[in-house]
Amino acid sequence: MRVAIIGTGNLGLAIGKGILDSKGASSMYLTKRNLEDIKEYTSYDNVVLTSDNREAVKNSDVLIFAIQPRHLEAILEDVKDLLTPNHIIISVITGFSIARIESIVGSDKNIIRSMPNTAIAVGKSMTCMCSNDIGKSKIAIAQSIFDKVGASMVIPEEQMQAATVICASGIAFWMRLIRATTQGAIQLGFEAKEAQELAKHTCDGAAGLLLASGNHPEEEIDRVTTPGGCTIEGLNEMEHQGLSSSLIQGIVASFEKINQIKKG
Repeated sequence: MRVAIIGTGNLGLAIGKGILDSKGASSMYLTKRNLEDIKEYTSYDNVVLTSDNREAVKNSDVLIFAIQPRHLEAILEDVKDLLTPNHIIISVITGFSIARIESIVGSDKNIIRSMPNTAIAVGKSMTCMCSNDIGKSKIAIAQSIFDKVGASMVIPEEQMQAATVICASGIAFWMRLIRATTQGAIQLGFEAKEAQELAKHTCDGAAGLLLASGNHPEEEIDRVTTPGGCTIEGLNEMEHQGLSSSLIQGIVASFEKINQIKKG
């Protein structure tokens, strides 16, 4: 598969690195105004760096647009004459609807919206995606790309804003929880580096248990809580201090904000 990442900022680079490391592309074009920022990718034999988006489109089958929303319309206008029925257009841009993309390039193009997260760089992304009617025949190809760098789920387009909050913003939410656990471990006497290792691997293990078993989180909680024990004492104190409520309120606040951005 010949892939182009149009716009290699943080997310674009994460997607590109994940695909390359999983050998998910036979060739890859990475576009950016300042190529000095991505010069280390010249070490890959199958990667071409360019500031010319048209060159990338001409030589690729799958076009992943990872630019800022304000630039997408102009770039699509610039390359739309090069687009063919064989191209698969994948947008990872928050708030840019399929209908809006169709209004620029036409509804006869394969258009897929996807929302990976930055964990794609280490093969751990949760990517949600949707497509226009024609793109439904190609969405399995998009899934095959993103499944190589994590997991994917096809959802209705109206749920994409919520998916962005849970999966993309969610990385930051989990990082903050890991940081808090690290701080707690330091307070209990561990060195900072040790504390972070404990927090990171325990978080990874908790998610791994759920992925492997398919259990509800409460089933796994029941396995480590004993009557009158230290675990239930800690859990109850966290709930008294509003842990679950704060998380839910934060998620809802992010969702309200992303909808304000969309309207804007």
